[in-house]
Amino acid sequence: MEVTKTQKSELKKVCLGCGAELLYAPGTTKLVCEYCGNEETIKPQRDGFEELELKPYLDKVGGQSHSEVISMLQCKNCGANQHIEDHYKSLHCIFCSMPLIVEDSREEEWILPGAILPFQVDRKEAHLVFKKWVDGLWFAPNKLKKAVLSPDLIRGLYLPYWTFDAYLDADYIGKRGDYYYVTVPYTTTQNGKTVTRTRQERRTRWSFASGSVNGFVDDTLIKASNQKTGNIPRGVAHWNLRKLEPFDSSYLSGFVTEKYTISLKQGHLESNEEMYAIATQWARRDIGGDEQRITSLDMRLSEETFKHILLPVYISTYKFKGKQYSFYVNGENGIVSGQRPYSFWKIFLLVLVILLAIIVIVKVSQ
Repeated sequence: MEVTKTQKSELKKVCLGCGAELLYAPGTTKLVCEYCGNEETIKPQRDGFEELELKPYLDKVGGQSHSEVISMLQCKNCGANQHIEDHYKSLHCIFCSMPLIVEDSREEEWILPGAILPFQVDRKEAHLVFKKWVDGLWFAPNKLKKAVLSPDLIRGLYLPYWTFDAYLDADYIGKRGDYYYVTVPYTTTQNGKTVTRTRQERRTRWSFASGSVNGFVDDTLIKASNQKTGNIPRGVAHWNLRKLEPFDSSYLSGFVTEKYTISLKQGHLESNEEMYAIATQWARRDIGGDEQRITSLDMRLSEETFKHILLPVYISTYKFKGKQYSFYVNGENGIVSGQRPYSFWKIFLLVLVILLAIIVIVKVSQ
């Protein structure tokens, strides 16, 4: 039977007061009209998250009832796939600021997100975080510190991730190392005489170890997109997944949504590597002792499920003296990171001051 594809994330929320589009207000459960102030509450879904069985999707990705069709624009410069809401009049890539041509949009099928972490920080707050970050930069050019960047240049983006759950069983063979100490004599010269002394040296006693470990691995997080530019810094890419909400397209209103470019199959392979590392950790803990060596580990996964989730970040790309820089603000906790220019003259003067100080100290000591 052919499955009917839906377009839930394409539906615009219209204000009943004036007909304008309602936008999601970060940190709330409300949609707000920017024109007349009308509000609409996002009703929580009682069903909770739906973990999708992994195998059917790996066999035939997209041929299931949890897929939908959305309109996408691909940046020809960095390759990012972005779904941009209609109210953005000037369309530019959120990662590299290259213009996007509406006529180049195409319809694509994607696996419907199972959960979303709504923005908790609004655009004005993100702008203030950026300004504070700029003010705190050492050796930043004065012109950069004096720059007043409009909050409109900061864009909210939902990033796609895969999460994988599985029950993990693993059998291991290895060795357990326990420390012990021995007294070792050594000779040294003292006042022209050879003296024998002793010292304690650490040794490791190795013994055979084998066993089994098992347990449930929840929400192994795997990045689901990759571009030539605009990779999110590790310091920003930390979210509290306990704040995830069941997916509702209302949370997308007013934000850009990036489509995954790393396939479910590839994401699953990466999650297996993560789970193998977890199994190795469990095996080391099970062996105990001071050191452990794993010579063989046979891992098995069962009851595998996955979710496609969306996580929030603000991005701004700015140019300074002809060079492009980007900065990022985590849309949940406000953590900031980014690229920055340096002032050659400030660094040069600092080095010069240090050299002069060294010269003065040397002359005084003489």
